[in-house]
Amino acid sequence: MITIALLVLSFQVTDQVQTISTEEYFSLSYLSSCAISPSGKYTAWTEGRWDEELDKRNTDIWIIETNSPSGEPLRLTFDKASDGSIQWGADDSWLYFSSKRGSEGDELPRNGKKQVWRIKPDGTQLMAVTRLADGSGDWKLSQDGKSLYYLTSEETQIDDAWKTLRKKHDEVEYAFGLVDYSELWKLDLSTWKTVSIWNEDKVIQYFSPSPDETKIALITTPDTRLITNEGWSTLGIYDVVGKETILLNDTLWRAEAPSPYGWVESPKWASDGTRLAFSVDFDGFPRNMYVATFFEKEVTIQKVNRVNNGTLGTSPVWVPNSYDLLYIAEQKTTRPLLQIESVGNNKQGKTKEIIKNSLICWDFSISKNTNEIVALVGSQIMLTTVVKTSSDANFVEILANPNSHISNWKLPTIQTVQWKAIDGTTIEGVLELPNGYVLGEDPPLPMYVHLHGGPTSSVTVALEFSMYGRGLLSSDGWAILSPNYRGSTGYGDTFITDLVGRENDIEVEDILAGVDAMVERGVADPEKLAVGGWSNGGYLTNCLIVETDRFKAASSGAGVFEQTMQWSIEDTPGHVVNYAEGLPWEVPDELQRMSPLFEADTISTPTIIHVGAGDARVPAEQSKALFRALHDYLDVPTQLVIYPGTGHGLSKMSHRKAKIEWDNAWLTYWIENPERD
Repeated sequence: MITIALLVLSFQVTDQVQTISTEEYFSLSYLSSCAISPSGKYTAWTEGRWDEELDKRNTDIWIIETNSPSGEPLRLTFDKASDGSIQWGADDSWLYFSSKRGSEGDELPRNGKKQVWRIKPDGTQLMAVTRLADGSGDWKLSQDGKSLYYLTSEETQIDDAWKTLRKKHDEVEYAFGLVDYSELWKLDLSTWKTVSIWNEDKVIQYFSPSPDETKIALITTPDTRLITNEGWSTLGIYDVVGKETILLNDTLWRAEAPSPYGWVESPKWASDGTRLAFSVDFDGFPRNMYVATFFEKEVTIQKVNRVNNGTLGTSPVWVPNSYDLLYIAEQKTTRPLLQIESVGNNKQGKTKEIIKNSLICWDFSISKNTNEIVALVGSQIMLTTVVKTSSDANFVEILANPNSHISNWKLPTIQTVQWKAIDGTTIEGVLELPNGYVLGEDPPLPMYVHLHGGPTSSVTVALEFSMYGRGLLSSDGWAILSPNYRGSTGYGDTFITDLVGRENDIEVEDILAGVDAMVERGVADPEKLAVGGWSNGGYLTNCLIVETDRFKAASSGAGVFEQTMQWSIEDTPGHVVNYAEGLPWEVPDELQRMSPLFEADTISTPTIIHVGAGDARVPAEQSKALFRALHDYLDVPTQLVIYPGTGHGLSKMSHRKAKIEWDNAWLTYWIENPERD
């Protein structure tokens, strides 16, 4: 193990001679979660690796002794089963996780459905905890580790005037009337007996048993459609003995919120059961955290202040046996881990930094008995690693680095850059330059403008290798500019809300000002510019190629082309309503102004278009409309790539390889052939 300041990382300086290709990209491990054992002795994490036979990443569980100087990682699981949701029991004896082992039709518990499993820290005694024919939904261990709570669901006919007709004609599909209602169960891990705890005509999105198991916090929706999270969800406290649910007063996140479409998420009890933390997320508005304090029959609810107006990056969790909250913040191009002292009863104390500066924190876990913290952290010159925090927020101790093989790769130089918007606002972004490139000595580069999704999101300064361009295009000699335009997180609440009512306007100006700045500074060759992005980045690509012809090539991934259609067919229409400040029949002119479609006749940029055939967030019809406009009516060079069996993200290995290679070929061709045949 090595104690380091990731600001320097001098230990990682080696001869960087290996060029980075598509094959190198698929050699990388992806770390998604970590969990430290109650005593702090062990740290486990989930690690995904690409599997060509499965045509996707498969996730397994690894473990290491947290405080052993000579500790070596031990792989616990090997099945092609997408292991995840790791949780320790009451002590270090068992590590619980969910997994889809086996195949459909096989005998329980290896029937291809999600079951809860457990394993010893030495990799022995793997056993199934649940054996459910249809698998388990979300699950939680009780605080004492003696019980497992889990969800199941069953399709139910709504009892209305049309129930008989639906049953009679059950060979067709219905948009409404059939709901997979939730049932919450409790499994005693000593007697292995199961009892139903809650079974009402609602869908449980989140649940959290109180430490004494007398109450359960429930976030429920009327049905399983994602749209019902947008303002239709409720947060209630279920009395297990009295079998009654008391709904918490939602004034703070409904009536007094800037939008009624907030998603209530992730309730967590403090160790003594007197306080409940949760978060509410919005499209277009800041994510906030709240704490409910329970005193006898009284409940007070407060919005927790975020230090320096930073953005909430993750839902908060309690420090064991205290009223302190931990959460990852988004601050400009970094993600620090912060701790707020003494939260509750309408009060909160000071905020201190646990991980800060150039340390980019993605996940964390705190031990129940020792309060030791482990995390998944990256930096400008290191991919995400497993670390333990120290008393100095600038330093961490590396426990495991699954991607150490990249030390001889020709890694790009990554830095945060700033420029002024037209209205004088400072805009930031991340600039990635090829290995060995010297600004001011070497000639300007072809530059790819990479646009992040969201837009309530941001790009960090962390090293990454992405099918969207980061880390790969720079290895082919490109500069990559990733702007955190207006609407991005990490720059204060006003910076986020400035975009409301101004999509396809203010953020487009911010991006183009950044391009101008990179040209003026000698980074970018003005005759060799390209642009692209996915989701909201695809939408902005469409906006930009309408606005200007300065880009020689574009890659539009899962991007909106027409906003009224987007409201009509996507699974979370509150996004459109928030930014347009109204419904289609209320603000038709604004929705038209936001839509690239109505000025598509100005497009001349050769554009490759990508979309998943089953994308529910930005359905394929948007990309098909863009292709029709360019190919059939405007005679603009284009290609539409549709990925079958895929949703909003490309999870298949073959699909990612296709996108990477198509983008590389398309961008290179049009940069080198600006005459455009």
